[in-house]
Amino acid sequence: MMIRAGADKNADKNTEKSTEKNSEKKKQKVAGSSTETVSRTEKRKDAVPVKSRGVRKHAARKAAVLLASAVLLAAAGCASAQEIKNTDNVSGIKSGKDSEKKDASGEDAGKSSGNPDGESVEKQPVSDTEESSGNLDGESVEKQPASDTKEGNRNPDGAGQPAGTGEASDRKAASLLHPEGMTLETRFGVPDGYERVQAEEGSLQQFLRNYPMKKYGSPVLLYNGKKKYSQNHHASVFQLPIENEDLQQCADSVMRVYAEYFWNTGQHERIGFHFVNGFYAEYAKWRQGYRIQVNGNEVSWSASASYDDSYESFQKYLRMVFSYAGTLSMAAESEAVSLSEIRCGDVFLKGGSPGHAVMLADICENAQGRKAFLLAQGYMPAQEFHILINPRHENDPWYYEEEVSYPFFTPEYTFDEGSLQRPGY
Repeated sequence: MMIRAGADKNADKNTEKSTEKNSEKKKQKVAGSSTETVSRTEKRKDAVPVKSRGVRKHAARKAAVLLASAVLLAAAGCASAQEIKNTDNVSGIKSGKDSEKKDASGEDAGKSSGNPDGESVEKQPVSDTEESSGNLDGESVEKQPASDTKEGNRNPDGAGQPAGTGEASDRKAASLLHPEGMTLETRFGVPDGYERVQAEEGSLQQFLRNYPMKKYGSPVLLYNGKKKYSQNHHASVFQLPIENEDLQQCADSVMRVYAEYFWNTGQHERIGFHFVNGFYAEYAKWRQGYRIQVNGNEVSWSASASYDDSYESFQKYLRMVFSYAGTLSMAAESEAVSLSEIRCGDVFLKGGSPGHAVMLADICENAQGRKAFLLAQGYMPAQEFHILINPRHENDPWYYEEEVSYPFFTPEYTFDEGSLQRPGY
């Protein structure tokens, strides 16, 4: 009995030692596993930036491809003359260039197209018997905001814009807006201490200051008569004509202003715009009866109509221009200007596919020579030309020189340094 008891004690000790060893091994194994897990986690964290860089490179390559495609397609893409009624002998009107931008009807701002998939959407002329939505799928786009994840300078609903701060944001807005005014000048007063810069007789500045505005509070309408999705980015709407196709978008609206100005002041010989592929479409030649023929990569004039200086013929000319010109061509025929030398008609411009353009519609100045300006834009889908609010102080639409820094925020697009340009029209 004593011997067995001793054996039992030895067995208990051996068991205890074995248990301790097993426990220690388990601890080491767990510790090793934990270390391995931490190591793997760290590796995954380290891998994220590498992946992000790859995504950015891919996005940059895709943007470059889209830009190159826009230039090539603008020269080559063309459909039959039947796509637009009464366009004389135009052999092609359907644009091959990517649309500049989708607006908040799509809802977009920046390099995203504004359709639900965020892809570029071509400018599609609308037939007289069929209404186009401006969306690849033919569905209405007014109430389909674009994804916030798409690359670009878009400002969906003012996201990321600076809050209203500083002296400018404290200015009283009551004297700045006159709802009863029916022109740009009578609708918008100037800030305290400022005076409108003198407008020369017959100048673009005078033309715009006297331009009719829609009734105060009017919504921005699309080319098809529907309301733009976002109605909180404009201060007033111009009565600028707009075609009933999805053609007159951002840069096109600026071209329309210049064209209407030249037309109404008898400067018809100055009406002319380059296509994206470099072809110069001058109105004077169109008026003489020449029509633009597009055959593959070749664009040329053809004497296929008679002399016509009617406004209806002028509109057909503009529809052709809007189909093949845009921010890319505008950038090619514009020059950079400094903030101190701005004048009416200058633009903040991003040439691209898509790109964007907003125009300086009026300018005032204080005793120290510091300027303030109103901005106006068209957008995509094609829509009415309108005065923008200033996201820094929404009750005061003037943009003040001392506030301008880059990136430069507007309600639906952000511009980089060097974007202030003067079109060579």
